[in-house]
Amino acid sequence: MKIILAPDKFKGSLTGLEFCDAVAAGIKRVHPQVDIVQLPLADGGDGTIDVANFYLNGEYIKVIVHNPLFKQTEAHYLFAGTTKTAFIEMAEASGLKLLKSEELDCKNTTTLGTGELILNAVERGAKHIMLGIGGSATNDCGIGMATALGYRFLDKDQNGIEPVGKNLSKIASIDNSKVNSKLKHINFKIACDVTNPLYGKNGAAYVYAEQKGASKNDIEMLNKGLQDFSKILNSHFNVQSQDVKGAGAGGGMGIGTMLFLNGKLRSGIELIKELAQFDDKIKNADWIITGEGKLDTQTLSGKTINGVVRSAKEQHIPIAAFCGAIELQKQSLHKLGISYTASVMDKATSFDDAMKNGDKYLTTISIEFSKKLKKENR
Repeated sequence: MKIILAPDKFKGSLTGLEFCDAVAAGIKRVHPQVDIVQLPLADGGDGTIDVANFYLNGEYIKVIVHNPLFKQTEAHYLFAGTTKTAFIEMAEASGLKLLKSEELDCKNTTTLGTGELILNAVERGAKHIMLGIGGSATNDCGIGMATALGYRFLDKDQNGIEPVGKNLSKIASIDNSKVNSKLKHINFKIACDVTNPLYGKNGAAYVYAEQKGASKNDIEMLNKGLQDFSKILNSHFNVQSQDVKGAGAGGGMGIGTMLFLNGKLRSGIELIKELAQFDDKIKNADWIITGEGKLDTQTLSGKTINGVVRSAKEQHIPIAAFCGAIELQKQSLHKLGISYTASVMDKATSFDDAMKNGDKYLTTISIEFSKKLKKENR
């Protein structure tokens, strides 16, 4: 029997690898000869870098960069020298997690530090760069990142502007004469799990800027900036930026990475599955066991379990989901394609108990699941 373990993390409780170890321990007690393949996954959010390293086996590179408010901070990215591949999380240099709540003010924040991480990877010899653009504290459409890479953004008098969100409407032209020449030889893949357009009621400013410290007036100003700047982008790159799905991700980094880096916007889970060679490694499996902290309506759109389901259905492999909590009804689970479910909360005495002892409960769940399989296979 071959069983694939392909979970996301249980945020604040267990990493994907800890999930794999706990579940494998339970299965082995009942089926000691079973072939267990551990393929931890992530969807591009926090912690994806550690999952990426499971497959890349790289080293963490520390760099001093500018945080969203132009202050120096230490950030790191992953670099695998053998494959010349870098994995960079935007949140490391330009993330909400770097600022106190009273510092949040996305009209004055920049993605400059993310560009500095990319530049470091480029100078280190990276030929493939994967960039996660979740968790940003910015709304600058990627002009900070681009500035670090040699782009210049000029006002009507040909003066350079500070690369922050409030200055987007001031940009009259883009000078790319001094862009790092190595960029054109690098394959950029961008983990982008939202489909928001650049501007408008569903765009970057109206949907995400409030949580990044923007007032109502700020949001209107930032939205106008994105709309004004889109015209400059359209003219310079010969695109229709508002038609690009995901253009508004990361405060406009979606379109910024696509145009300034010639990057390809990809689903985060699909990018990690590709890195894991997931579809190849699950061939001839009898079961796939996946899991995440909470199985809810968000799971249906782009999260890790949904990505596992897509691959499993193509190869007709049944799926079990072991989760922290399950909020979907059986009908929805069946429709999603999940054959067996179990939750830590059904075993735990309290939420605190579930968070602290998730690994023990997962082992118990795995034993119960394995006994069920043994009974059915008699």
